[in-house]
Amino acid sequence: MRSPASPLAGPAAILLLVLTACGTATGTDSATDSTTAGSEVVERGPARDLDFASQTVAGESFDGTTLAGKPAVLWFWAPWCPTCRAQIEGVGTLAERHEGEVNVVGVGALDDPEAIAGFADEVAEEVTVLTDQKGAVWRHFGVTAQSTYLVLDEDGAEVASGFLDDARLAELVDGLVG
Repeated sequence: MRSPASPLAGPAAILLLVLTACGTATGTDSATDSTTAGSEVVERGPARDLDFASQTVAGESFDGTTLAGKPAVLWFWAPWCPTCRAQIEGVGTLAERHEGEVNVVGVGALDDPEAIAGFADEVAEEVTVLTDQKGAVWRHFGVTAQSTYLVLDEDGAEVASGFLDDARLAELVDGLVG
């Protein structure tokens, strides 16, 4: 008979993977260097299951199925990640430019709720920010490192996932709404 796994095993494993991935570049601008994220960009993947639930940093319930019908950008970040912090402005600009056309959702994890909320305070109000302290949404989408973007078309099909610089993210989203 197997003994039950510790309730901290899942979040600890995610944290270990993330710690090895964030900010690993040397001598480069981590906001634009794809080597910092620890995840390769995958373009044109399968439709994703949007049936998940979470909570916004404001304490409101969030139903992932509400993302269906419009393109969506899910941005997986941690408050202590310098790459993630450098992406705040670009994500905000994208969300403002495509307000009402694209769902932009930040998924903060790997820290306590106060740190996630503090980071979220710096994010544009057009971005829905989820608190995912236990990593449930990250696991739902198979995310193991930050910063990771998951770009979906209006049918929920994966357009790209992994690290994307601001220009490539904007190009992908513009192609979905244009």
